[in-house]
Amino acid sequence: MKLLLDQNISPKLVESFNEIYPGSVYVKEIGLDRALDEDIWIYAKVNNFIIISKDADFAERSLLLGFPPFVVWIRKGDYTTLEIKDTLSNNLELIASFVSASQTGLLNLY
Repeated sequence: MKLLLDQNISPKLVESFNEIYPGSVYVKEIGLDRALDEDIWIYAKVNNFIIISKDADFAERSLLLGFPPFVVWIRKGDYTTLEIKDTLSNNLELIASFVSASQTGLLNLY
């Protein structure tokens, strides 16, 4: 499982996920830091990324368009970078089962 971190998630997290989410990237690393959500969506879909975001935009897109790509919506707006790291690390199994079950394209994490 590889993550595509949206602009509202710290790019510092990519390096910390090398072992548990190998191949993860931040949108700026792939030239999508100024891209439209649609372009990020297509990139994630074509390249098998799970979008990680704190915005409702990708959650809404997931509900409208289905999946893939899968979207993990970090719902607590005032999470620190460390709290986001812990949330994604501690929910590795949940995220893996969410992707493998493929019943929905959206996972809310609080």
